[in-house]
Amino acid sequence: MLKFYHKSENENFKLLKGDAKKVIPKIDDKFDMVFADPPYFLSSGGNTIESGKIVSVNKGTWDKSKSRREMTNFNRKWLSAVREKMNDDASIWISGTLHNIFNIVQVLDELDFKVLNVITWQKTNPPPHLACRYFTHSTEQIIWARKSQKKGHYFNYDLMKEINENKQMKDVWTLPAIAPWEKKFGKHPTQKPLSVLTRLILASTKPNALILDPFTGSSTTGIAANLLGRRFIGIDKLNKYLNLGVARKKELDSIENLELYCSKIRGFNEKNKLFEIIEKQKSNEYI
Repeated sequence: MLKFYHKSENENFKLLKGDAKKVIPKIDDKFDMVFADPPYFLSSGGNTIESGKIVSVNKGTWDKSKSRREMTNFNRKWLSAVREKMNDDASIWISGTLHNIFNIVQVLDELDFKVLNVITWQKTNPPPHLACRYFTHSTEQIIWARKSQKKGHYFNYDLMKEINENKQMKDVWTLPAIAPWEKKFGKHPTQKPLSVLTRLILASTKPNALILDPFTGSSTTGIAANLLGRRFIGIDKLNKYLNLGVARKKELDSIENLELYCSKIRGFNEKNKLFEIIEKQKSNEYI
């Protein structure tokens, strides 16, 4: 029987400690959506710029640079484990950069996933390139794939069009990187903004869907999931990041002015649009 590191009172936010490849097979549930931000394997001893200061690119032993073969084996193992726990009509989003994204696409094809889109997330506030020998890295890619080649997937096309000024949403999203208020309890080195996760979840799930994040970090996926009325299970190896997720969840549960909280999340054409969507989904609209 699985022992949860943390479980919210209503059990819609659960955290597990351990190696995702080993933990996932022990989970009894099946998932409607998966978001994964696996290691990019960029911790090679170099430097970058953060908030105007030169800092090390090293994020931890979990991100230490690997050979191509090691990277392929790693991605094959966790993706195979995840696939077994996805519902037949479930989809998966995987964040990456040029350093790992091509390898992941290769493994997805090998495991018979169907790639639906590759979203290009263009950051409005990227750090400058320290070496000045390349174009500034200002984007990340987010692969969207479904489990089955033949079985359909859920896509809330109408809502995506509505929040895009009634125009068909394209696969290039211009959204800011993580905002200071999202780092209130600390920061994970690869933390994703709520603006990105809320859009992914709204696009590909219905209310009460069960979402998995096998590399949960600060649990942005879980915060976005619970904010939108979805259930969540996250996995991480390190206590300090699991504790960060717990603190963020407790803050979400204690918010008195949810409309104000929602207004801080970018990516919507009106300040109160996200709050309006949440209220409408409670009454089964937008489904």
